[in-house]
Amino acid sequence: MFDHRLRKTWIALWLALATVAPASAEGPGAGFKLNAEYTETSPDKKVRVEQYAESTKDGDLLHQFWTFDADHGHAFLLNPGENDSLAGYAAGFRFSPDSQWLVRMQKLGAGYQTLILYRRNGHQFSPATTKPLGDMAWDYFFSTRTSKGMHRNSKDPYSLDHAFVGLVKGMEENYAWMGEHWPDSRYVVISLSFDMQGEEKKTPWIEGWHCVYDLKTGAFSVPPDFAKDNAKAVKHPEPK
Repeated sequence: MFDHRLRKTWIALWLALATVAPASAEGPGAGFKLNAEYTETSPDKKVRVEQYAESTKDGDLLHQFWTFDADHGHAFLLNPGENDSLAGYAAGFRFSPDSQWLVRMQKLGAGYQTLILYRRNGHQFSPATTKPLGDMAWDYFFSTRTSKGMHRNSKDPYSLDHAFVGLVKGMEENYAWMGEHWPDSRYVVISLSFDMQGEEKKTPWIEGWHCVYDLKTGAFSVPPDFAKDNAKAVKHPEPK
């Protein structure tokens, strides 16, 4: 199972970082190389996110995520203080249509991923929540009736096998492909999955259970038109 100690370290680090603004500097150090494949530009063309990686002494990669103002080149580090255990993977990024929000899709290990939400303030983005958006989504799920019979250690949010929090495609177009007609840059659609791999006593699990996060109110919900697919997302062990 994934090392939960690293996840606890991640939580403590996030709580510290969420209270401060991203680090401002000239940009990544000489040892960090740009991975241009992952560069994302905001819809208003005024901000871009770039990813840089440096090899560690153990042969792993340490990633830094930087935002740059397209006009003036102001550089801000999105993940200050993350060590090689927490920034060992590249991340995916998506801007909201109004360019005021940024979602980071961060792999944490094989089969593990979380989401981190940033809010724009001028030329920089800072954490928009006091804990990773992915953790908040799990908190919401385990407050719903759907989670009945599913077990999670409340003292360890990463006790679930292969806990994966994904950003459903379509944020950049307000999820028009889903047939939704929501206000511009109002909602983020999130997909949750975990499994029972390696567990002796198997209980229900989920694969692709969807919920919505309201950027205006900070609340989670499940729209009625998600109900049918969410019912299919709940999996049960086969009878012995």
